[in-house]
Amino acid sequence: MKKIFLLLFITSILFSACAAGNTTSTAKPSTTPSATKKPQVESTVETGSRLAVNKETLKGLEITVWTPWYGIESTLFDSFVADFNAQNEWGINVTVQSQVNFSNLYETVTASLPTVEKPDLVIALPEHALEWNADDFVTDLTPYVNDPEFGIDSNDIPSVFLEQDISEDIRVAIPAQRTANFLLWNETWASTLGFNSIPADPQDFRQQACRAQQSLQKDEAAQNDFMGGWVVDTEPATAYAWLLAFDGGVLEGNNYRFLKPNNIDAFKFLRELSETSCAWQTTSEMDPVASFVDREALFISATLENLPTVARAFASVNNTDTWKVIPYPAENQDTLIVYGSSYVILDSTDESQLAAWLFVRWLLENKQDARWVEATHLFPLRTSTIDLLADYEKTHPQWAQAISFLPQGEVQPQAASWRRVKIVLGDGFRHMYRVSTPSGQVAAILAQMQSTANDLVK
Repeated sequence: MKKIFLLLFITSILFSACAAGNTTSTAKPSTTPSATKKPQVESTVETGSRLAVNKETLKGLEITVWTPWYGIESTLFDSFVADFNAQNEWGINVTVQSQVNFSNLYETVTASLPTVEKPDLVIALPEHALEWNADDFVTDLTPYVNDPEFGIDSNDIPSVFLEQDISEDIRVAIPAQRTANFLLWNETWASTLGFNSIPADPQDFRQQACRAQQSLQKDEAAQNDFMGGWVVDTEPATAYAWLLAFDGGVLEGNNYRFLKPNNIDAFKFLRELSETSCAWQTTSEMDPVASFVDREALFISATLENLPTVARAFASVNNTDTWKVIPYPAENQDTLIVYGSSYVILDSTDESQLAAWLFVRWLLENKQDARWVEATHLFPLRTSTIDLLADYEKTHPQWAQAISFLPQGEVQPQAASWRRVKIVLGDGFRHMYRVSTPSGQVAAILAQMQSTANDLVK
């Protein structure tokens, strides 16, 4: 499917190119030999910058970047900074400061915004950027993206990545990293159970999960009788994916609405899976990945970052089962939740904003983009970067499968309040399992979530 996705993308580019090339009409031959030909008027392409910044003023300019990373990501980003400082033609100097995690970064940046100590560039979560934008501290990146001289080809970035950072007609940020929440499915085990394709819809998912559980009841081990189906995951992104799979959601206009029929159907479906032991919960001592490898779970929820860990777990026990990335099955559009951090340029001088943008543009180049993928195992941000990742793709087939599902990707709510409301979603979802809410009473949980969410955004 990835090949189809790329083929469609390339075809659209070629079609656009051909259309552009066929816009010149052919004049009919003149019937008068002495007719004078009119001079051809050639169209001109704007190449100069519209940002009104003298490039000479960038020389020696220093900008500060705050990141949420530590470990591999922090080390790699530090090397990027060193490379950019040594190579960039404008003489811009970037300094970087790690804030260790997203929560600390949000608090520190928010406190710095009214001061001269605020950074020029931040790698932040979209809901954080939206909140800062509401307080007029964020630079609209639309003019930078579209600038004839300093812009980028936004058509080379999947739309599901770009959509996350839009607020009305303002681009508050641009993707820095993107991952996804999806399911993992043991194809080999499913085949032995009589299933030769991924679940087509929720009912098919239920049938496969239940048959896996029933198969474990037939073996000699009594301790695994409740296992076999989907390992319950109560992360907010998982809950949100299931709501969308049932054509539900959390927003109605600008208000949060959890209590609606499709959401009730989703939660009722999930509780019934547990009530029939077709879904089960691990204890704190149990690892869902180990259960997946040991054929104690036909399905588990995962993200791109988890895939190398899963692959190593299979290899460590010489398990040759084939396993795949699949979206959350739906009646209509299967669901893949795409999410990740973004580059946010804070308001400052025109020169500092352009300098920060030039650094971001360099980070988004194919070479740096490919290095991010190989280090973090996340999505490439540029479609064209895939050309540099042929070897990586061969050794990471599940990563390639995830890319093939990007056209089905969905973003989380584009609202600053999502920072708090996603916690409500996760807490409500966990509570439903913690107190073993009967499937017929899930509406009460959704009603409480709706009330709490709306209280938070008053």
